[in-house]
Amino acid sequence: MPLTLHAATVPAWLQVIASTRALVDKAEAWCGENGHDHSEILSARLADNMWSFDWQVSAVWMHSAHALAAAESGTFEPDFSAVPDSFETCHAKLDTARDFVSAVDPQKLEEWANNNLDFVLGGTTRMSFTVQNFLLSFSTPNFYFHAAAAYDILRMKGLEIGKRDFLGAVAIKQ
Repeated sequence: MPLTLHAATVPAWLQVIASTRALVDKAEAWCGENGHDHSEILSARLADNMWSFDWQVSAVWMHSAHALAAAESGTFEPDFSAVPDSFETCHAKLDTARDFVSAVDPQKLEEWANNNLDFVLGGTTRMSFTVQNFLLSFSTPNFYFHAAAAYDILRMKGLEIGKRDFLGAVAIKQ
């Protein structure tokens, strides 16, 4: 049986969205247990020219739910508004991602796979893709990059987390 676009993206994205949400929970608890202000985590960066933790969380949403919305509309324009400014808004962003990704109709996604999708920045089309190529070659690598960067920021700040925290609930044979 061939692998569908839905099967190649949605289950793994849901797994990492959930694990990223659990990491936000751990970060919030760590701040409380260690007397740190939440902004210490939310504004933390791996390097000066990289996005902060709150932006990394927003990018997990952007390269999952926002990317799937673009698959339907045919246009992906990065959404830099509404970056989370608290752990609560990080949770909300990830919950929105989970709910949107969960609701995508597998059949519709297959129907859209060969449709055109333009990456637009500042009103100008920068790259054109098929929906399938966009999701697999652009959004999926970005999704994992930003989820890993969020995880790495927490490790850098001293949270006791490991690979299993990043992986979350893997799809084991039932």
